[in-house]
Amino acid sequence: MLYGLFAASGFAGLIYESIWTHYLKLFLGHAAYAQTLVLVIFMGGMAAGAWLAAKGSRRFANPLLAYVLVELALGLLGALFDPVFRGVQGWCFDHAIPSLQSGLAIDLLKWSVSGLLILPQCVLLGMTFPLMSAAVVRRAPASAGAALGWLYFTNSLGAAIGVLVSGFALVKAVGLPGTLLVAAALNVTVASGAWIVHRLAGAPTTPAPAAGATTDAKLPTLLFAAAFLTGAASFFYEIGWIRMLSLVLSSATHAFELMLSAFILGLALGSFWIRNRIGSYADPRRALAWIQIVMGTAALGSLVIYGFSFDWMAAILRALQRNDAGYVLFTLFSHGICVALMLPVTFCAGMTLPLITAMLIRAGYGEAAIGRVYAANTLGSIAGVIVAVHAVMPVLGLRAVIIAGALVDLGLGLWLLRGRLGGRAQRAGAGALVATAIAMMIFARFDPAKLASGVYRSGAAKQPRTLVFHRDGKTASVDVYTAPDGTMSIATNGKVDAGLNIRRVAIDDYTMILSGALPLAINPAASDVAVIGIGSGRSTHTVLGSSRVRQVDTIEIEPAMIEGARLFGPPVQRAFDDPRSRLHVEDAKTFFSRSHRQYDAIISEPSNPWMSGVATLFSREFYGQVKRHLKPGGVLLQWMQLYEIDLPLVSTILQALGDQFADYEIVAANDFDVLIVAVPEGQVPDFKPEIFSDRGVAELLGSLGLNGVADLQLRVIARKEQLQP
Repeated sequence: MLYGLFAASGFAGLIYESIWTHYLKLFLGHAAYAQTLVLVIFMGGMAAGAWLAAKGSRRFANPLLAYVLVELALGLLGALFDPVFRGVQGWCFDHAIPSLQSGLAIDLLKWSVSGLLILPQCVLLGMTFPLMSAAVVRRAPASAGAALGWLYFTNSLGAAIGVLVSGFALVKAVGLPGTLLVAAALNVTVASGAWIVHRLAGAPTTPAPAAGATTDAKLPTLLFAAAFLTGAASFFYEIGWIRMLSLVLSSATHAFELMLSAFILGLALGSFWIRNRIGSYADPRRALAWIQIVMGTAALGSLVIYGFSFDWMAAILRALQRNDAGYVLFTLFSHGICVALMLPVTFCAGMTLPLITAMLIRAGYGEAAIGRVYAANTLGSIAGVIVAVHAVMPVLGLRAVIIAGALVDLGLGLWLLRGRLGGRAQRAGAGALVATAIAMMIFARFDPAKLASGVYRSGAAKQPRTLVFHRDGKTASVDVYTAPDGTMSIATNGKVDAGLNIRRVAIDDYTMILSGALPLAINPAASDVAVIGIGSGRSTHTVLGSSRVRQVDTIEIEPAMIEGARLFGPPVQRAFDDPRSRLHVEDAKTFFSRSHRQYDAIISEPSNPWMSGVATLFSREFYGQVKRHLKPGGVLLQWMQLYEIDLPLVSTILQALGDQFADYEIVAANDFDVLIVAVPEGQVPDFKPEIFSDRGVAELLGSLGLNGVADLQLRVIARKEQLQP
């Protein structure tokens, strides 16, 4: 029963990790930052909780009762998270951030507040494994290794299922607050079940006194270091794979959940496989060394598998119909790609902690070793996340992240194997694995054409394109390429955000030029304009075509997008060369809270709402904030696509906008995009002819065949009074 309860606890724990990411991206501005922070705080808090549980392990007369209290506390904090988050977020954006001038101070505030919001629960989550393990081991000390393997397996399996159920079912059914309440109810249920077990089974035996090392006094240091390093390597892999697979599966939220579930599933299966084998190893240190060497080699093998994953995705998209049944099959196949890439490595990773912990218990270091190993492993995970995201990936690229993790595992394995190669066959095996690893490091390279293909949308693993720019930024991988017809495009994680053709009008020209021109057509005297999302820079270029505009602030969260956009040259030149243009690398919410500025027009052109992290810029909360930064008579222009979206989702965006703005009208940019013009008071004014007397803007509109107010008015297709009912 305890194993089943611990599976439910893992289910709830991964609901928290998944849903916290959704909440914190509302605050931090991008899912990549939220995912990194949640991973760091989640692992850091769990390390602290595990260390605290280990430190007080012998003082707990009944660890199961302590576990009951921890689960109850988790349930209480889970139920309170939503109202606390909303109150704190409102205070930060309305009061704290406006009082700060330094960008560093604002970043420190946001990251500190985010950490404090989730840290208490993370510490409690970290205490659950050592407490449950101590309770189980005290009841069956003779089979401690198998018990630990079962606990790792059940908890990880519950977590793998939890992240899928929360992402694919619960959020849609009951929303983010309701999903948190489900997790909180699970915690209370688990606590109740553990209490019943305590009442029925009685108090466990007292822990055996730690005997200390009798043969190798350096063993604890060695194994704690191994736990730290293998944790760091595992999160190098997780960070690298998530970014890599986003180019195959897309960077949608569901894709992230599939990746995370596959990663945890491998850990669960590895724990399950080793549970009954731990006690049979004559030399467990040698077994651990071989596991690390195989894991590092398999990680490099994932680079080879990754090259084929684009072709697999292209094949399945050609075979599937674009309907609900096809989406189910697409999701299952996507999960299969994740498993194929990750399973060999994560299976090995799942064996490491049960084996390390059992080695320390067998050597006489007592149940406190459980929490200390867990703490060392999670501290290593934190180091892995920080180094991978902020050092290796931006400087050396995605491939280097996996190679760095593999080198850690291979080096650790060879270190543990010193003096323990039992014969010619083992030495030959180790040499063969290392030689294979070196060969894969040299020859397993990424094909830039595949990386930029956007296969999850196009259904083709390669496109007839010439890649001119690639950068793995902190939030996305950015590519710029040219097609045979002369169109130059910029893409984030394979999703094209803008395309221009210097020889002819491109379809995106209608969207980008009208985005800049329509607010000026409503208010020709506009002098201060903000643009959210640089794209190609074409909309900013259009706004700066007006001689009346005094300053344009363009806010872009990913520096690599600005680098890539510069390559479009003369069609976007004013965005980069005009002295009135200001480029800001920042989250839009934070920029508006910090700047204290108001604008005559705010133009919001982020990527598609389904892209992870972008949906926050289509939310009721964002529209409520942004309207406070409009001058009297100011206008918001919101871009929205009509492809890869359905009517219920379109209506939620319009509802969110309509709740905050007094009026809006929808303008057709082309057959695939609409532009929503909204005002906080009164009705949307008519278009003014003065815009066509401003040569810089009029020339761009003329290139689209738009030469007067009537041409603009023909594109108005609906107003709020028609749609809101």
